[in-house]
Amino acid sequence: MADLALELTNVTKRFGSFTAVDGLSFALPRGRILGYLGPNGAGKTTSIRMMLGILKPDEGAVHILGGNAADMRRRIGYLPEERGLYKRMHADDAIAYVASLKGVPRRAALAKARLLLERYGLGKFARTRIEGLSKGMAQKVQLISAIAHDPEFVILDEPFSGLDPVNQSEVEDTIRALAAAGMTILFSTHTMQHAERLADQLIVMSRGRKLFDGNLDEARRLLPRRARIGADADLSFLKNSPQVTSLSQEGESWVLDLKEGADGRDLLAQCFERRVPLTHFDIAPPSLHDVFVSLVERDRAAA
Repeated sequence: MADLALELTNVTKRFGSFTAVDGLSFALPRGRILGYLGPNGAGKTTSIRMMLGILKPDEGAVHILGGNAADMRRRIGYLPEERGLYKRMHADDAIAYVASLKGVPRRAALAKARLLLERYGLGKFARTRIEGLSKGMAQKVQLISAIAHDPEFVILDEPFSGLDPVNQSEVEDTIRALAAAGMTILFSTHTMQHAERLADQLIVMSRGRKLFDGNLDEARRLLPRRARIGADADLSFLKNSPQVTSLSQEGESWVLDLKEGADGRDLLAQCFERRVPLTHFDIAPPSLHDVFVSLVERDRAAA
């Protein structure tokens, strides 16, 4: 347990007859970035609140940084999904206030707040009220407030929500910098591209249960490699290839799922033999989005 930042063992949480989290177990080693994924209502926010000690599990156990959340709160940073800065406070005061709640002396907290604002490109807005900041700036201030006390473990609930692509990229850079500084990070998101680029470990949730726990390569191996071929011709003859498990048409492209180990060269050779004019030929592993949708749809179908 000393090497684990977080461990959940058979954690269950019910609200009346509704089971929000159902027998959830996983472990997060220290120093990793965990992408916590699932559709709306999957149980992500409820389980995060149990990690933080805001809610108590009805069954099972949660250990964070080797203890329980109530004893570890000063070592944890948290960005809630529901943003909650005081709009009339100045940016530096808002950050310092949250840090002081975590035990940082007021003067040191204010100095740290101004240092972090400068580091993340908001130095000239230190004395701007939150209500005078753009949404992206305010979100960065809230993120800074979650790390101003130098936590060991940071939990970010939907940190990219509502941000434009530039600000999303900046938040990604911030998460990488925090991990490089030795922090353990758990972030939830609905956008699979962020998880693909950032996460060392992935958890996929649905209906309160864990569907997958592993890294990106392991997730991609759950689905076959896929070929996309563009051609001004009918390619349905390729469905008879021993390398192909399924074939469909999407717009101007033909999409072929390949058997394990197939490299697609036979498909290309067949097209050349028939003198089929190709506009593109691409073979790639499935995206995390494809894996996520497949897992969740199968789970819903099973229900």
